[in-house]
Amino acid sequence: MIRTAVVIAGGRGERLKPLTDDRPKAMVPVGGRPLIGWVLDWLRGEGIARVVIGIAWRGDCIMDFVEHGGAPGLEVRFSEHTLEGGTAEGFRLAIERHVNDDDFVAMNCDEITNLSLARLEEVHRRLRPLVTMSLAPFYCRFSVVDLAADGHITGFKYGRELPQVPVSTGIYIFNTAIRDRLPARGSIEDLLFEPLAAEGRVAGCLLGPGEEWVSVNDAKNIREAEETLRRFGRLRGAEPGG
Repeated sequence: MIRTAVVIAGGRGERLKPLTDDRPKAMVPVGGRPLIGWVLDWLRGEGIARVVIGIAWRGDCIMDFVEHGGAPGLEVRFSEHTLEGGTAEGFRLAIERHVNDDDFVAMNCDEITNLSLARLEEVHRRLRPLVTMSLAPFYCRFSVVDLAADGHITGFKYGRELPQVPVSTGIYIFNTAIRDRLPARGSIEDLLFEPLAAEGRVAGCLLGPGEEWVSVNDAKNIREAEETLRRFGRLRGAEPGG
């Protein structure tokens, strides 16, 4: 069973301004408490015992949150990287400094989900890639038009899920062999995942029945995340903190 997770929480969250004028994206309040608090709660509930948090801009805010009780039941280490180094530097340094596991969770700090890590791990163990990605159906915010062959529009669907168009949730399982492939700087999506996929070394696992995911990137996503947490039974009115 996987027991370690690396969470990259170094971003400024420009699209969440002014909420991020004085704090990193990971500390934006969702349901009255910092976003990263919900992430840590979910990881602990999925059996994770050790978390390495990659920090950059205003990382002191995250350290203070954890040190004042924000990660009960978890062993937490911090790894500092630069904003300019991107996710590649963030993951590389965190893994080099603090991770000795053969397989471990790697993720961004802005994901709200009830994904089963055990199910994701089962796919990872069975297929043995370097990276196993959690995937979700694409959720289209625009009106999807039903266009008939004769050119007439027969209907519209708003907020439509497109299960035939899977997207990455930003939650992965890495195998330790990935250390030799991590770029020094930049985006792991462009510099790492694309070449690994071309080599057949990336696997995917779609969300299962009843599993949901929201990535918090703007103010509208905050409301969506709060609604999702209420459906999970994790948010019942305002929570202390933030």
